[in-house]
Amino acid sequence: MQETIVFSKGFSYHAANMLGEGRISPEEVEALAPRIRQAAAGVEKIRKEGWAKNHLSKDGNPEPIFFPRLPYPGSDSPNTPELLRKLVDWGAKTRAEEDAVVFCGVGGSYLGGKVLYDCCTSGYWAGQTAASRPEIFFAGNNVDPEDAEGIRIRLEAMARACREKQGRRLRVLLVPISKSGTTLEPTAAFLYFYGLLQDQGDLFQVDGTVVTDERMEQGPLNRLARKHGWPMFDVPNGVGGRFSVLSTPGMIVGAVLGMDLPELLRGAREMDQACRGDRLDTNPALLNAVLKFLGARDHGAVTEVFMPYAMRLKALGEWYVQLLAESLGKRKDREGNTVFYGRTPVVAIGTTDMHAQTQLHQDGRRDKAVQFLFIDSWKGRVKIRNSFPEIGEYAKYAGLDMGRALEVAMEANEEALASDRRMNALIRLSELNEYSLGQLFFFLMLSIAYEGELADVDAYDQPGVEIYKRLMGEKLKKR
Repeated sequence: MQETIVFSKGFSYHAANMLGEGRISPEEVEALAPRIRQAAAGVEKIRKEGWAKNHLSKDGNPEPIFFPRLPYPGSDSPNTPELLRKLVDWGAKTRAEEDAVVFCGVGGSYLGGKVLYDCCTSGYWAGQTAASRPEIFFAGNNVDPEDAEGIRIRLEAMARACREKQGRRLRVLLVPISKSGTTLEPTAAFLYFYGLLQDQGDLFQVDGTVVTDERMEQGPLNRLARKHGWPMFDVPNGVGGRFSVLSTPGMIVGAVLGMDLPELLRGAREMDQACRGDRLDTNPALLNAVLKFLGARDHGAVTEVFMPYAMRLKALGEWYVQLLAESLGKRKDREGNTVFYGRTPVVAIGTTDMHAQTQLHQDGRRDKAVQFLFIDSWKGRVKIRNSFPEIGEYAKYAGLDMGRALEVAMEANEEALASDRRMNALIRLSELNEYSLGQLFFFLMLSIAYEGELADVDAYDQPGVEIYKRLMGEKLKKR
């Protein structure tokens, strides 16, 4: 079995440290062959027909699965060419006319966009220039009054400066993102900021754009958009929130940032084309799913530590936490048997958490697989100069490339874990740009889709969250 799969387009997956003594054996993988073929066939059926085995909506009705169509703009995809043009035009208009944009979303309506923002605003974003654009805020991802107050204070400071220096009001665009239009967190944030800005009309000029289910003509956001003449974008049917980063809820943030959205989809599309069939030596997403599944089922590796060596990718780790946890954490399999399947995702960041979590990874329970992520182009950018030659202990740092030091730290972590038969794998990207992000997003989504098939659980529902939602709704009515 091939342990490393390298693409010519700058993506590689390295799995050697998942295998070997005390870890997964080639014989275990071979014994899983019938289920691997079934998993590959299950995902291929979703690609071609849009249906997953026994999947129903929360209302108990058959519900399509369209996330595999997102990279392929066309009439049968949620991402039509017309939608992409509308997003690009809206983004250009927003950059030209607005001073601040407040996105109000939670879960998949927040995390994907936050990944795009964190990556695109990096000084090392490949090919990105420091274009003039509105200041961007994210609200509604937690019902947190302190966070809302912090955004208010910043907006009011910006508005006073705008009035003093330019003699005009601050132009603020609110973008609530909610399929139903009633989700607690984004609705609370949207209502709070709209009321706040309206009450200070001498400081603010407020406008709106809504992202919601266009089919719900009487939905609250639909009605507001019609009343105020606000632009409206659709939350696509058949694309769950955790799979929506490559659809409107995620790409609307990229549009404001001026990202190359077709290039983002091209990266996802080429990853999808590379992750087909049931051969593990040519399908990296399937290989990743098989190893994580066997690690959890047969070796107790029920925790996955997602560890990018990049501060800018912390939000990616948080996005992956939702993707894995909601998709795979299931009480029952698709035949109705109680299985309590799932793996617990944990985010760790590079050398920061080598000084926090690695002690546990190295010496604690053998219940973890560590997934490393490294960006090759970050080497050679920053070199260290020793301004204190009289301090002998600093001599070893003189001329050190900071990116290479980051890589050395990761390599040492890999080798240390492997020396004690601790499972770990590595994803490498040649650089960080729209194309490679599209690759990475789709690799992870397909990996989860394949693992759902291997475990025979519905990776597209989330029945466990309905209990707290019902209780929360009852409590809010009694407040």
